[in-house]
Amino acid sequence: MASVLVVEDDQFVRSALIRHLTEASHTVRSVGTALEALREVAHHRFDVVILDLGLPDLDGAEALKMLRGITDVPVIIATARDDEAEIVRLLNDGADDYLTKPFSVEHLSARMAAVLRRARSSGEAPPSREIRVGGLAIDPLRRQAALDGTALDLTRREFDLLAFLAGRPGVVVPRKELLAEVWQQSYGDDQTIDVHLSWLRRKLGETAARPRYLHTLRGVGVKLEPPREPRP
Repeated sequence: MASVLVVEDDQFVRSALIRHLTEASHTVRSVGTALEALREVAHHRFDVVILDLGLPDLDGAEALKMLRGITDVPVIIATARDDEAEIVRLLNDGADDYLTKPFSVEHLSARMAAVLRRARSSGEAPPSREIRVGGLAIDPLRRQAALDGTALDLTRREFDLLAFLAGRPGVVVPRKELLAEVWQQSYGDDQTIDVHLSWLRRKLGETAARPRYLHTLRGVGVKLEPPREPRP
C-alpha cells in the first residue's frame, strides 16, 4: 500500500479522502495549506500527493512548481476547475494526473493505481546500453539525454517518452501503447500525450509542422527517427 499526502483545505472533502484512503489500507497524512505540504514533503517520504488547487495561502499551481523543485513524487491534482488551458499548464508544470471535482472514490482509486504503477515501473532496472538515434544520445541508467552533444533538460515523463520511442526508432507506436507503456494507463485521452510531445519537440528544437525526430501520423501513432536532412 502507499504513503499518501492529502493537501486539501476543505475539512469535509479532506475527511472523506482520509477515510477512503485509510480504508484502502494506505498510510495517510493530511494538511490544509501549501506551506504545510512543502514541509511535509521535505521531512517525509510519500508515494503520491493529492493536491487541491484552491488552497488558502498559495494557489495550488504555484505549490506544484515549488513541490517539483524539491521532489519527484507523483502528484495528482484535485480541482473544481475544468479549464482545458489550465489543465495543460498543470501537466506541463509537472502534474502526473488530475481529477475534476466532484469525483468518485472509485475514480480516485483507479487514477492512484495508475500513477503508482508508473512510478514503480520507472524504478525498475532500465536497459544498460546507451541509445543513439541520429544526434540523440540517451542514457537510460543515468536518465540523461543529449542532442548533438548538448544536454537536454527533460522532465521525468518527457524522458520516459523519449527513451521509449528512441528504443523503437522508425516504428510507429500507437497512442494506446504509449498510454499503456509510458503512462501505465489502459485508458485516457490524447491530450496528455500531445502536451508532452509538444514540450519534447520544443526541447528538440522542432515543431509539429516542421518535425525532425518526432513524427505524428494522425489517427495512427507517433514515431521517432533520425532527421532526413542535417540541421541547417
